[in-house]
Parts: sequence; C-alpha cells; structure tokens
Amino acid sequence: MMKHMTGTREEWLEARLALLDAEKDLTRRSDDLARRRQELPWVRIDKDYRFDTDVGSASLTDLFAGRSQLLVYHFMFGPDWTAGCPSCSMIADGFNGFAAHLSNHDVMLWAVSRAPLAKLQAYKRRMGWTFPWASSHGGDFNFDFNVSFTEAQQREGRVEYNYERGGHAMDAAPVPPAVAELAAGCGTDAASFSRDRPGLSTFVLEDGVIYHSYSTFARGLDGLWGSYQWLDRAPKGRNETGVWWRRHDEYDEPAKSPAASCCA
Repeated sequence: MMKHMTGTREEWLEARLALLDAEKDLTRRSDDLARRRQELPWVRIDKDYRFDTDVGSASLTDLFAGRSQLLVYHFMFGPDWTAGCPSCSMIADGFNGFAAHLSNHDVMLWAVSRAPLAKLQAYKRRMGWTFPWASSHGGDFNFDFNVSFTEAQQREGRVEYNYERGGHAMDAAPVPPAVAELAAGCGTDAASFSRDRPGLSTFVLEDGVIYHSYSTFARGLDGLWGSYQWLDRAPKGRNETGVWWRRHDEYDEPAKSPAASCCA
C-alpha cells in the first residue's frame, strides 16, 4: 500500500517551486564553499614521496604528468587485503568517464593505495578500470595525509581521522556490523580494515614546487559518490538499511536496458 502523500499537478507545482528556491540557495552556498576551498593557504611539500606505477617508479611530481593540478583519491586497499574496498570501488566506478576530461583541463586524477602494484593491477583488470592507480606500498604518503594508521595508533586510541580523534564508525567498539561486513569482503579483519580510510587530497605544482591545497574525508566525499547523487534525486532517496552495495561484478542481476529485457 502506498504511504506517500499524493496531490494535484497544481499542488505539485507549488511545492516544486518552493523546493526550487531551496535548491538554488544550496547551489549558491555550494559555489561559495568551492571558492573558500580554493582560498585555503597552500602548504609546501618537500618530502620525496615515491610510488609504483604501470610505467615504473614515480615521484609525486611525476603524477602531475605535465599538469599543474593533481587530485589523489585515497582508495582503501591495504597491503594484505584480497580486494579493494567495495565502497571505494563504487565511487571509483565513475572515474573512467571524467578522468579524460580532467586531464584535458590541466588536472590529473590518480587513485593511490597501500597495496602492492600487482594487486592493484589485477583488481583494476577485474573492474575494467583505466584511470591511473599508483601504489604507495612501504611509503609514508598515506600516513602523512591521515588516511592510514599504524596498529600502535589504533591500539592506543591515537587515530585522528577527518580532523578529529575517534568519533568515526570505524573506531567504534564493538565493531559495527557494516564495518565487519566490508572487512570480510576485502579478505581481512575489521581492525586491519580500519587502519585504512578513504579521502581526497589535492595538490598544485607551481614554479617547480608542490603544494598541498585541500583534503577531505568521510562524508566530505559524498559529492564524489556518483550513485548517491542519483539516489538523492530518486523518489525514495537513499533508502538504506545497511550495506546494500556490492562491487559491480557481484550483483546477482546485472543491469539491463528495457530494450534488452523486451528482446530477451
């Protein structure tokens, strides 16, 4: 039985126009936030970070590939995991399409993970992805940008993520069922899973010097999670009761177009 309110077209239009005003206000505030992000002070990076890539060892400067701006998605894939995080995988499913547009607008997009390059390459083939993905295995990059933590930090309660200590679901005790479920899907335990976190860090290269310009974590990544942007506009919204998403090759029923279904 339908429980949602119904109305006439005239009533719908009146409500829609009121909502339109709120949407326009949100757009203006979002534009203002974007400007404030760009106005943050830049922090010079002098550390010599090294990465393993498909074409060999690379520096942070190399990841710019001739552009002046670099976006790094911190993809959760620990060194001992058997697969990448399903949530990060859902986000990364959108990278293939817009990475080419960004690279032609002076911006390089990379995913970076702590897993060895061979694991990243195998998982990338499985997922059918083509965007660049580098391994920071054995380096400090993930730790310095607050998306990876040591076992000692975790044991001593010194994990600072999303600009605060504790308070995140991955730090909760007992372990939330969603965290345990996602960890099992990566072939690891909840504690090991929680030592890597998602995030986005951005950099700029000017006069041969690299600067860190911005980082965001947790719900700050919502805008990159393309499926949620669609769900927020669907009649029932996100409609969640737990971890409903899977890697795109793990759903029981692959998506079909209406034409394919009619002709099957």
